[in-house]
Amino acid sequence: MISLNWVKDYVDLEGEDLKELAVKVTKAGVNVESVTSSHIDNLVIGYIEECTDHPDSDHLHLCKVNVGNNIVQIVCGAPNVRAGLKVIVALPGAVLPDGEIKAGKIRGQESNGMICALFELGLEEKTDETYAKGITELDTELPPGTDANIYLGTDDTIYELDVHKHRNNDCYYHIGFAYEVACILNKKVTLPADDYEEIKDDVNKHLTLKVETPDCPFYSAKMVKDVVIKDSPEFIKKRLIAAGMRPINNVVDISNYVMLEYGQPLHFFDKKKLGDNILVRNAKENEEIVTLDGNNRILNSKDIVITDGDKPVCIAGVMGGENTDVDETTRDILIESAIFDAVHIRETASRLNLKSEASIRYGKGLNYEYTLQALNRACHLLQKYADAKVLGGMTLYDKVDKSIKKVSFKTEEINILLGITLTDDDVKTELARLDFAYKYSKGLFTVTIPRRRLDIDPNINDIAEEIGRLYGYHNLVSTLPIIPTRRGVYVGDVLIRKQISRRLRTLGLNETKTYTLTSREMADTFHYEDKKQIVLPNPMSMDKSVIRTSIIPSLINVYEYNKARSVDDVLLYEIAKTCDSNYEEDSKVAILMEGNYILNNWSNTKVKCDFYMIKGIVENLLDYLGFKNRYEFVKGEVPQLHPGMSATITLDREPIGVIGRVHPSYKKDEIYVAELSMSKLYAKQVKAIKYKEASRYPEIKKDLAFAIKKDIPAIDVINVIKRAGGKLLTDISVFDLYVGENVASDEKSLAFSLTFADPTRTLSDEEVTQIFEKIIHEVETKMNATLRNK
Repeated sequence: MISLNWVKDYVDLEGEDLKELAVKVTKAGVNVESVTSSHIDNLVIGYIEECTDHPDSDHLHLCKVNVGNNIVQIVCGAPNVRAGLKVIVALPGAVLPDGEIKAGKIRGQESNGMICALFELGLEEKTDETYAKGITELDTELPPGTDANIYLGTDDTIYELDVHKHRNNDCYYHIGFAYEVACILNKKVTLPADDYEEIKDDVNKHLTLKVETPDCPFYSAKMVKDVVIKDSPEFIKKRLIAAGMRPINNVVDISNYVMLEYGQPLHFFDKKKLGDNILVRNAKENEEIVTLDGNNRILNSKDIVITDGDKPVCIAGVMGGENTDVDETTRDILIESAIFDAVHIRETASRLNLKSEASIRYGKGLNYEYTLQALNRACHLLQKYADAKVLGGMTLYDKVDKSIKKVSFKTEEINILLGITLTDDDVKTELARLDFAYKYSKGLFTVTIPRRRLDIDPNINDIAEEIGRLYGYHNLVSTLPIIPTRRGVYVGDVLIRKQISRRLRTLGLNETKTYTLTSREMADTFHYEDKKQIVLPNPMSMDKSVIRTSIIPSLINVYEYNKARSVDDVLLYEIAKTCDSNYEEDSKVAILMEGNYILNNWSNTKVKCDFYMIKGIVENLLDYLGFKNRYEFVKGEVPQLHPGMSATITLDREPIGVIGRVHPSYKKDEIYVAELSMSKLYAKQVKAIKYKEASRYPEIKKDLAFAIKKDIPAIDVINVIKRAGGKLLTDISVFDLYVGENVASDEKSLAFSLTFADPTRTLSDEEVTQIFEKIIHEVETKMNATLRNK
């Protein structure tokens, strides 16, 4: 939340249309989500002349309230309401966050408005503490009937920003946003006063500092004495309220004020409670501290703590401890202004559930120059509004890298990156607007990036982006590319992936894309490889908590989605990467088939999907890739696959995947799946394709069937037939499997179709018959088979 009244302290906005300014800021790359005026109509200051108990309630009160031009009766249930108070009154017609105020009756008594607390106006958070406190009691000389917006400072215009994460911290505070506005309007920023007088005493006489952690590269502290704790001046109260923070007292408010001004969180210690030593270190495992909210916090070694040399007094960058808090009796204050490791602050705040305005800013990184300026600004305000006496000197630990970020470039390089035509003078103008110091010599710019812009790296890309956003993205003209182009050529792994995808689409399958992240339950299914999975430490949700090692569960999810929408035939494939706990990636292709497969689109011929159908798809794919006669389907066991209709796919006798029907105990539908490791396919050498002229001589085909034991795989019989048939046997296929009558109960009948041919001559019946009989003899002898219909 940015208060434009506050920004006006640093940039001249006289005559500017603030809504139009919001448009300009958004076009420059900082999105203004909303522009709101916090002014509330029909809100006045009232004075309670009389307060009596409601006759029909044990907690409501009847109040006679002077609202300027008359006295009205208002029913109020706040515990602190009483005669003699100046209060905020919302008269009928006022629109508050919870709705419009109307005149009416409450338990039979007339009520003409509402006496308000700040949270009811949307000016502070509603908590148990603020609710119990009741209505807001005003300490003001303004007479009854005065517009309460004047007292509250709600005559302001508020920008709610949606700052992109790459902008870091520079738009999370008013001075940073003032620089943004100044560069858009081509104006200069005036920083606030931070001067003060020091007494003849030195903070280093009262304090020793030691830092024992690399997570604190910068720590500075000053000390003030004889502080008078009282209410803050009205302008501080109003600005804190406009920014969504509740005023407490001058000391606490100044700390928050400087944080919202410079983006640098400060921490105030009661010096008497703290003692004379500060030790910054990492917490010990299970070390404890009671924080300002009264809760006992258990720390670990990643947390950074401020200690008094022994025990923790503050969780650095997150929240202070009760043992050194500033209260009404505090007179001497040690002011801490430091930089802590951003990653550790974010982790600590998240783990302890203590995200706050301070931890958010620490978690985004800080500029050490503003760390010092904020410290001086706090001393200035404490001296002015808390009667503080500022001690001389400063306690300082400084290990910050102060390397100057510089980048050199020519205007032509900016033009190439942005696709526009700027002159050297144009670039000079934009750099001056950005308030980036530069040197220019013979067409070469050397720019020094200010430390307040932590988001900009010393490279030409970031500078071009800054110049481009000020030039205006909306001013960029779309043009056709002028660089020479050439047709892309797929090679290597990408080529094989494209070939696989194209072939599966040709075979009638539809490609799908699913999430790499899955649930623990899904990840544990089809876990047929000895791969340990990666479990995310902080997942977005439990159904996206594990990096998958198999694609099959995801395809089953897609199947169920389609089935729920009455899609009867589901033919899917997906190509994606999987990853194990060793961060080894494996590209895989998975297939799922259920329902009917269309054999012929012209005639709409359909065949029910079964094991042999998906096996044929896999065979077709492997043959297409050049692996014919190198793969086998070997019996294997995958818990989620049907034991009688599943196999391990091997290539050159190395397992590359699985195939089979999903086990009925897992899914009742007849779902057939297959999965192949493309990474293993990539590693296999494929011989160059050789042209082979079609034979001019006729083929001879013969069929035969054997009765064999049920436990003998068909592939074993095929291998025997191949060896016996020799070179003249050019093709063999199984065309029938029969179990039933005329076959023993422990046997099955397998029928084979054999093709014999010679590309150089016509085969005679005699030599084919001789080979055919040899095949029969070999199968009967080696496989203990019987030729049927012999």
